[in-house]
Amino acid sequence: MVPSLRFVLLLAIGIIPLAIAPRPATVAQWTLLCLVVALVDWSLAGKPQKALIARDITPTAVRLGQDAISTLTVYNPTTSPLRLRLRDVWPPTAAASPEIGELTIPAGERRRMRTTLTPLRAGTRTNHTLALRSYGPLRLLARTRVRDVPGELQVLPPFTSRRHLPSRLARLREMDGRSSVNVRGQGTEFDSLREYVSGDDVRAIDWRATARAQDLMVRTWRPERDRRVVIIVDTGRLAAARLDLHTRLDAHIDATLLLAALTSHAGDRVDVVALDTAVHVHVSQHSGPTLMHELAVALADVEAQLRETNWKLAATTVHRLVSQRSLVVILTALDPAVISGGLRDVAAQLATQHTVVIAGAGDKELTELATDRTSAVAAYTAAAAEQTLADQRTAISALNSAGAHVVYGSESELPVRLADSYLQLKASAQL
Repeated sequence: MVPSLRFVLLLAIGIIPLAIAPRPATVAQWTLLCLVVALVDWSLAGKPQKALIARDITPTAVRLGQDAISTLTVYNPTTSPLRLRLRDVWPPTAAASPEIGELTIPAGERRRMRTTLTPLRAGTRTNHTLALRSYGPLRLLARTRVRDVPGELQVLPPFTSRRHLPSRLARLREMDGRSSVNVRGQGTEFDSLREYVSGDDVRAIDWRATARAQDLMVRTWRPERDRRVVIIVDTGRLAAARLDLHTRLDAHIDATLLLAALTSHAGDRVDVVALDTAVHVHVSQHSGPTLMHELAVALADVEAQLRETNWKLAATTVHRLVSQRSLVVILTALDPAVISGGLRDVAAQLATQHTVVIAGAGDKELTELATDRTSAVAAYTAAAAEQTLADQRTAISALNSAGAHVVYGSESELPVRLADSYLQLKASAQL
């Protein structure tokens, strides 16, 4: 039994009779009258536990930045109307609007309440709680009940770098022998023969075909297909760093999705592993149209953990997944703490058997801070930023000396640079 604002106002109206007859009996009589009216009104309120409630969420999965609609359908099976106030208790990161709604449902009929969900973070958003208040005709006192009406919305990573995929696929088609631009190098596959064009490498001339055709013929090549690509996503403490509006982990997941889409179209098989001190996600050897959805679903609930990453576990995982020479991509912070944590040794070990690429997203504001000298405070801030940038350069140099290819960029630049690095390695037959 919960009093409403109307009940408080009804009690406050007692000031009028009290002003006319200022006696204690007036207060008692008015209070008693209000209680009687409120109890009668409460008795006429329908029982919220008798309402039949169903929830429908459309769509059940959205990318971060998109909206979903949660629809509550309330059916009144009783013979009296239900006057309900509903509060749909979603977590704050679901950004539900409106959270509260009012429905008046005649006997034997149903009404709907729609709530727009605009999630603020990727992951699974669940809701089990629906708070109900049922009022009588005067809405003085309410019957309350909390109902379990489960709902789940899956929020997938936004994949903002998707817009760069068509241009990279065009470059891949050129490399793949589908246009006049072809590559030649050790470890590539023979594609076809064509007439010699001025500027072609003379080493590509096929003399037997030239003798048969009585014209200079050259071989064209395409990158080998069905190669193995292993992507390691670091979910340790440094992945929780904020880069503009998102975390470093968000930038690494976006880069992972773009690279996985590209490798899948190239005909390579991809394994994606998210780990710190334990393996949290492993999407294994998927390719084709289902790859991107399965990756997005698997990475949606991955969060950065406040612990140091076990790089020996990463090396063990790679050795367990692949035995032939493969491309190993490690997405982590390019920070001296990572180098001292054993990444350099692991990179050197992996580089003896595989092609290793280490990529990391950095904070573009550091460069801006390093150039600001407008005040004494700004100068100290610039010195700190310069020191951080110098540490990053030291870390990159250490990884390069270990035999790894290092890709570094801001949150928006990293996915594109990593994709370009993959295409360059494939064009030069290093995969």
